[in-house]
Amino acid sequence: MSVISDVSGAPPASLHRLLPGFGMSAMRAFAGPLITPPRDDRLFCPDAIRDDPALGDLVDDMLVGWAQQVGIYEGKLDKLRSYGFGRFMMLAHPAVTDPDRLLMATKCLVAEWAADDYYVDEVELGADPAVVGSRMARLLSVVDPARMVPRYAADMAGYHRLQPISEAFRTAVEHLARYATPAQLGRFQHQMAVLFLAWTQEADWHVNKRTPPVWEYLVQRHLNSYLPPMLLVDVLAGYELSAHEFYHPDVRRAYTTAANAAVLVNDLHSGSRESENDFSLPRVLQLNEGLPAKEAVARTVAIHNELMHTFVGLAAQLSAAGSPNLRRYLADTWAWLGGSRRWHATTGRYNENGSR
Repeated sequence: MSVISDVSGAPPASLHRLLPGFGMSAMRAFAGPLITPPRDDRLFCPDAIRDDPALGDLVDDMLVGWAQQVGIYEGKLDKLRSYGFGRFMMLAHPAVTDPDRLLMATKCLVAEWAADDYYVDEVELGADPAVVGSRMARLLSVVDPARMVPRYAADMAGYHRLQPISEAFRTAVEHLARYATPAQLGRFQHQMAVLFLAWTQEADWHVNKRTPPVWEYLVQRHLNSYLPPMLLVDVLAGYELSAHEFYHPDVRRAYTTAANAAVLVNDLHSGSRESENDFSLPRVLQLNEGLPAKEAVARTVAIHNELMHTFVGLAAQLSAAGSPNLRRYLADTWAWLGGSRRWHATTGRYNENGSR
């Protein structure tokens, strides 16, 4: 694979040769109508390729049963159900019809979301910025199991049995391991360590009552992006992007850019639901640059779109030069972005009318 030194905004015609098993929508992934943003918010982003409400509902029903079993969101399961996280994964993985694979991805997603709620954001759930670092280190010992002598391993196991978040991650990773290769599981473990590091950075802002400059906030969003759930696209679809391509610097630049753009969609939708102590890109722009709220949102959209144009340019060139699995992985990533966009616009977490 050649090293990419120039990123063009115009994808080549060769991108019409994408992948089998995904239909014409995916074959147009980097060229044509799918990358034209709707007129409502000017986001340069696709919409969902597939919407199967019955499948999404089935996954959400199974998810709530799992959440009750591990003990997360006790007393709030109806609210969890209204968020439609199973619907999120159904929208984000349009080539996948197996409810168990979608449930696996949903468990991973909700374990991450719950850790953020319980340990970082929601004081009523026990979040305390002063101990985020210790909690994240302990939690990583579940995601990437710590090895120690038996007398202390028993103490560690006893601690985790009493932590619903630990149980959520333990069972989610066990489910993931049934479908992932060792290399795919290793990717996930690595990216979770990066995510946990980002949460300690956020805790520093809160403990020290410090507003990050815009560049530092964007660094945090690079670490705290949608990459952990997004990089599972090949696991769910039943193939594997080789480590040689997955870790190639240009390939990693492409999918991390996409994940960074996706998390800014979250910033755009979640801002009105966050407390005054939480940060989003529009809020950081307001505090640092004195922008009015409307202009801060417009700047966030512009930054999102710049990232998305970069991703499309990179994906076009990589798809022309890479393997069939790389072309499929990039097209699956594009589909994931569309599903994420649809979910954020319709979920009960950010919208009054539920998850449709």
